[in-house]
Amino acid sequence: MRPGAVTLAYEGAIALVTLAYPGRLNAMSRAMWRELRTVFDTQIASDPALRCVLVRGEGGQFCAGGDISEYPGFRFDEASLREFHENEVWAALAAMRACELPLVAQIEGACMGAGLEIASCCDIRLAGEGAKFGAPIAKLGFPMAPREAALVRGAIGDVLARDMLLAAGVHGARRLYDAGFLLQVLPDADVAGQALAHSARIAALAPEAARANKRTLAAVSVESLLATAYDYADSPEHREGIAAFLAKRPPVF
Repeated sequence: MRPGAVTLAYEGAIALVTLAYPGRLNAMSRAMWRELRTVFDTQIASDPALRCVLVRGEGGQFCAGGDISEYPGFRFDEASLREFHENEVWAALAAMRACELPLVAQIEGACMGAGLEIASCCDIRLAGEGAKFGAPIAKLGFPMAPREAALVRGAIGDVLARDMLLAAGVHGARRLYDAGFLLQVLPDADVAGQALAHSARIAALAPEAARANKRTLAAVSVESLLATAYDYADSPEHREGIAAFLAKRPPVF
């Protein structure tokens, strides 16, 4: 494995996506952005056995941002900067957002910049008490790219987004929980186990219902879904869920 990589492993029907860059708090290199896109667009999208995705960082850290050591090589040219943000970073984030499976984020330690963007693509986020969140790129002299800023603002809210981008504010997990970004704040030692348990709970539920719910939550308008909204009426999992409830037994999806 290269110094920085995005790896994919499996725990039953759960895909485990791990950001790994030892010594750099899992900062995202350009190669890692491309790998993240491939993992979601190619590997996860083509595996019908999967029911949930758990996104995590290696070694008790989520992701500390971008790999700044690479920046002098491309950021000072407008064309190459646009290529980076639109065709590498946003392409990877868009692949995550297009994933039909529920995405769970296991957030430990640093969740900064690129890490905050990746976490914002997830449906459910659990974090440790010691996790830190921010995007202090104002200290580096550049703004967040427009699509990425809109993504983060939509996930964390206007007040925190403005503080992070305009004042380089860094906030703890409790503040992000209060803002509605996090489902739970847990003792640091419990985050990995609880995130996997939550993913397993999702994976045991009706998979087609989860996909339909994600389409509904992502839709620009409810009206666009109405033509096919009730196609599931005669589906096996719909019948199984109702039958199991009436028989007072666990459903088998």
